[in-house]
Amino acid sequence: MCASEAPDSLVTASPDRRPLRLALTPGEPAGIGPELCVQLAQRPQPAELVAIADPALLEAAAARLGLPLVLQELGPAGPQRPGHLSVLPVPLAVASRPGALDPANGGYVLATLDAAVDGCLEGRFDALVTGPIHKGAINDYLREKDPSASTFSGHTEYLAARSGGALPVMMLATEGLRVALATTHLPLAAVPAAITGEGLTRVIETLHAALQRHFGAARPCILVCGLNPHAGEDGHLGREEIEVIEPVLDALRRRGWDLRGPLPADTLFTPDRLADADAVLAMYHDQGLPVLKHLGFGRAVNITLGLPLIRTSVDHGTALELAGRGVARVDSLQLAVETAAQMVTGARAASA
Repeated sequence: MCASEAPDSLVTASPDRRPLRLALTPGEPAGIGPELCVQLAQRPQPAELVAIADPALLEAAAARLGLPLVLQELGPAGPQRPGHLSVLPVPLAVASRPGALDPANGGYVLATLDAAVDGCLEGRFDALVTGPIHKGAINDYLREKDPSASTFSGHTEYLAARSGGALPVMMLATEGLRVALATTHLPLAAVPAAITGEGLTRVIETLHAALQRHFGAARPCILVCGLNPHAGEDGHLGREEIEVIEPVLDALRRRGWDLRGPLPADTLFTPDRLADADAVLAMYHDQGLPVLKHLGFGRAVNITLGLPLIRTSVDHGTALELAGRGVARVDSLQLAVETAAQMVTGARAASA
């Protein structure tokens, strides 16, 4: 990975010295999210964190962990004091127990996201950091309210619709590797038809702009996977590379962009190829993310690009089987906070 890697030190203020304030949604109340938020509150942070949650839920998690927690009302943004956590109250629909899903709280989870998005769009929060949600519980809640309701497919798609219909790009990052996706949560059979010239162009434009604006890459180097084995092998194993991917890359290279590919995914993720790359663009979810998660599971961050707000998240799920046991690791959520602060600071520097 080239020199646009995040610095080791935490960012405590933007170039204009305004303190940073990040919205923090714990996610599924029966999962590990609430206790991870309590763990975050014990550490110095690069920004003030504002938990958008039921205060009683956070207090119960702190009591189970045996950790101090002072919840405070929102005031002027300021440093994050260990053991303290600002809170924007959103009440649970029903009492929550660790490890026990209750679809009735699906509406609560969506309400926390709505409040966070509104706060970001209105300028009260600089970015959004999300804990893990349970799609099944939210879908059960939505279907109970309206059997014809659209399926909830995940944070990325919901936040895009809620913030004005933006077309988001999903990127995961860990030390030494960033992987963005041309398609996200689709059945494998639907992927080829979803890779179009227009869509692929938009994804690469979004990724290229984010690498410049948020991660300090003046001329980003992006490695682009082919769709088929051996990147189609000159059309013998599929023609998507010839008919869609190569024409898009050729057009964008005429802008002076450093785009390499389409490359066979089975040899792209090697140290010599990745050495000077800022990001990899995979064509579908399970083409690139298994490699990244093998490299850094629990130490990776999920980043949504292309929204009118900055959003980062954990690289793991709700871990219901761990909830309430005090064994969940906070590493990924901590990295999500640090990355959000870095992205805000990078954007402010780019705009200065």
